[in-house]
Amino acid sequence: MCIILFSYKATPGYRLVLAANRDEFLARPTAPLSRWGNNGEIFAGRDLQAGGTWLGITTKGRFGALTNYREGPTGRASLKSRGELLVHFLEGEQDCAAFLDDLVPKAAQYNGFNLLLGDTESMYYYSNRGGAPSSLKPGIHGLSNHLLNSSWPKVERGKLLFKRVLLQKSFSQEELFAVLADTCEPDPDRLPQTGVGPEWERLLSPIFIKSANYGTRSSAILTISEQGHTVLRERTYPQGAGECLVDIEKRY
Repeated sequence: MCIILFSYKATPGYRLVLAANRDEFLARPTAPLSRWGNNGEIFAGRDLQAGGTWLGITTKGRFGALTNYREGPTGRASLKSRGELLVHFLEGEQDCAAFLDDLVPKAAQYNGFNLLLGDTESMYYYSNRGGAPSSLKPGIHGLSNHLLNSSWPKVERGKLLFKRVLLQKSFSQEELFAVLADTCEPDPDRLPQTGVGPEWERLLSPIFIKSANYGTRSSAILTISEQGHTVLRERTYPQGAGECLVDIEKRY
């Protein structure tokens, strides 16, 4: 994922409301949201090149999302795929804290990443380019390809638009998808400098990215009610455009 906006225990009636875009090279082979895993308990898309995923849920109430940490040309192709981290968590039985305790000593085996992990009891954030894993407090947060709640223009704008939707007495998934479709570009002097050059910084600056070779491949909305009713909806584009809905009527 390249932007994740989420409300954790901060919206009446919901444990989690999340809106996220996955940005990737258009030629990278990808499978859309579907059911998979050893026992068919995982609902997620899949990176067909490396085998991992960027966002997923399980029928047992586990949730995970991932973004890469942008740091210019310093990434090493020889390191492990970051997407496998979510697969290990979603397929496993450890709670968030135990999983991250085991991961921290091995985190250098991966290029820079941000992880959001949740279960029925808690939600955690960890980056191998930041500090120790942290248990998230209730609030509205934004995550892109830097640390959680960094002051990147797309994160700040995304949180503002996201809050406006959630502050209504009722809101729809369509309104959240509209936030994810925002293509506003910030002023050039507000762009971060992450080592990819000014043209790429500009191209990557909107919430929804469009270009000939790279862009937003999918958008996802995830809601988990206070009673555990979970709905995950994904829209994919521009190739193989479609929509998939997972509605899990389950009280955790």
